[in-house]
Amino acid sequence: NDNVPVILYPVSANGSAEGVEEIPRNVNAGHLVAKIRAYDADIGYNGWLLFSLQEVSDHSLFGLDRYTGQIRTLRSFTETDEAQHKLLILVKDNGNVSLSATATVIVKVVEPKEAFAASDVENAVKEEDENNVTFYLIITLGSVSVLFVISIIVLIVMQCSKSTDYSSKYLQDTNYDGTLCHSIQYRSGDKRYMLVGPRMSIGSTIVPGSNGNTLVIPDRRRRDSGERELSGALNVLDY
Repeated sequence: NDNVPVILYPVSANGSAEGVEEIPRNVNAGHLVAKIRAYDADIGYNGWLLFSLQEVSDHSLFGLDRYTGQIRTLRSFTETDEAQHKLLILVKDNGNVSLSATATVIVKVVEPKEAFAASDVENAVKEEDENNVTFYLIITLGSVSVLFVISIIVLIVMQCSKSTDYSSKYLQDTNYDGTLCHSIQYRSGDKRYMLVGPRMSIGSTIVPGSNGNTLVIPDRRRRDSGERELSGALNVLDY
């Protein structure tokens, strides 16, 4: 048992265990005035704390629970009761040699209107804080939504741009100079096939039953005389 109890509430601005509580004069018996909070760093039985009233201006007005540290009124206030009361609470542990600490609570008895006004001020401050949090939350959600919409629009524009570029590669102008472009040749038996882009030769024929851009070109090696070079213009576009 080498640790002294530490008071957590009440604690004043200068660090001392002292606080002020305001209660309306018209409260009934059993009204919770304050609760003393403390802890002991010792483990086990030595760390158990007990609370007791050392000093009080009127023993008939206030009572203290020795295990919980709750201060409650024992009766209603009368007109003859003082408007301010001082309570000194002793907090001690269960060590063989008890260690203790003290806390002071000043109880101010105010008229109901004053108590309600103070309560209204506190509620207004809390409501304003809640409104500020809600406003910041709305701003955050709105910003995220706007960024999401902008991202979608940018993606759509990029996709459309890619589609336009792809089409422009393969859609050629109709005014060609007669050259053969984008052709792929392969053989099957005694026939030679050619897959042509936008133009093909006059001497080529379309294979029946095949796609429009599949051409059959007679085998030059089986012909007795040389065939003239491909000429003319025939656009075969199959999309």
